Amino acid sequence: MTLSSEAWLWVGFGVLVLGALSVDLGLFQRKAHVVSPKQAAIWTTVWVLLALVFAGAVWKVKGETPAVQFITGYLVEYTLSVDNLFVFIVIFSYFGVPREYESRILMWGILGALVMRALFVLAGSALVSRFHWVLYVFGAILILTGIKLLVKKEEAADLGRNAVVRLFKRFFRATDALDGPRFFTRVDGRLAATPLFIVVLVVESSDIMFAVDSVPAIFSITQDTFVIYTSNVFAILGLRSLYFLLARLMNLFRFLKYGLVVILWFVGVKMFLPKDFLADWVSLAVIGAVLAISVAISLLFRETHRHGDPAPPPPAPPP
Repeated sequence: MTLSSEAWLWVGFGVLVLGALSVDLGLFQRKAHVVSPKQAAIWTTVWVLLALVFAGAVWKVKGETPAVQFITGYLVEYTLSVDNLFVFIVIFSYFGVPREYESRILMWGILGALVMRALFVLAGSALVSRFHWVLYVFGAILILTGIKLLVKKEEAADLGRNAVVRLFKRFFRATDALDGPRFFTRVDGRLAATPLFIVVLVVESSDIMFAVDSVPAIFSITQDTFVIYTSNVFAILGLRSLYFLLARLMNLFRFLKYGLVVILWFVGVKMFLPKDFLADWVSLAVIGAVLAISVAISLLFRETHRHGDPAPPPPAPPP
């Protein structure tokens, strides 16, 4: 029995992703360490290049339209995931996670996110194929998410009261003491979860909430389950290295939030329009332009320091 062209694409996708993950985990994650900006930049570039290579394979096998949809979906999910980087910063700061353990936590969080994202995509595809009006619900969700992001105020999060964490601690034993990079340890001879495992739970629960907002966005671009899931996966896999590349530079992108709002509104409104109202390359151009403009404005009008952070010290008086 011969495989179809799309089946070969699935095989190639699996080999590409598993191969890159094996190299990442086998060579670079064997020991806990602080990820350097150089290593983060290399892996960010690797994941972007792999996504572009895969887009070329999609173009060759499925044609121009699915390839453009893949790139657009990838760009949308990758851009929206930047908002999740702020969440990671808050989580690690709240729980006091040592920097050398951040990569391990994000890796397990992302692996879990791949499974959860598959469930979301399959459920969304099943709903859309059976009830077309669900697209309008998705569009409304994206518009409301954009409004929420626009008016949201920065507040100190009480992550200790996270519902998933509280439910876990009700049925399982947990300790407040770290035991190196381990997720579980023994306390008085009994197995207990360390704070690092609690952090993984918080990261996973935050991704579920993020998926509720982000997955509907790609349904405005395509309803092809293959394109939706593969573009999501490449965006998620590049998120960890992007975090270590930008985590200490997030202050530079203070206007990016407004670009995310515009993108959410654009893809939300697009769901209410006729299917062929906008060409796929037009959507890609609009999203790319909004992202580029918001980053350029952020870099052009940089803050000297964040609100709430101590201002730089004044120059010393002349002797």
